[in-house]
Amino acid sequence: MYHHLLVPIDGSELWQRATEASLELARKVGARVTGFVVEPHPPLPGMGSHPAAYARDADEHLVRTEAHAHEVLGQFAAQAAAQGVPFAGQFKRTERVDDAILDAAAEYGCDLIVMVTHGRGVFGELLFGSHTKTLLARTRLPLLVLH
Repeated sequence: MYHHLLVPIDGSELWQRATEASLELARKVGARVTGFVVEPHPPLPGMGSHPAAYARDADEHLVRTEAHAHEVLGQFAAQAAAQGVPFAGQFKRTERVDDAILDAAAEYGCDLIVMVTHGRGVFGELLFGSHTKTLLARTRLPLLVLH
């Protein structure tokens, strides 16, 4: 069946659903889980930005987003340990979330991706896009989508 689950999480209100479902599935089938967080690069400076202020803001952004990734992955790791599920946490900084998820699944040898969809509907997808739909169209791996 499945041996290695990739679970992309972002720390939003829905990420707990993905962690709980993936850990339950992993426990039942004897799989291991890799939690994966993608954080953005610092935003580009605006017109008239002072270079020193931009550098300080960019450094703060890097520290803040890395701390966020480690916090979310740490909580996931604690839940996995409590359930006896082998766990690894991975973090990547990029703007290309879909590519990062697909690359991570290949790099870590995952055979199932578990994701939660926001279920925003057509209008919400037009505004925000849908990583889930993009991955459904691009991956050859099974994708478990939770709503």
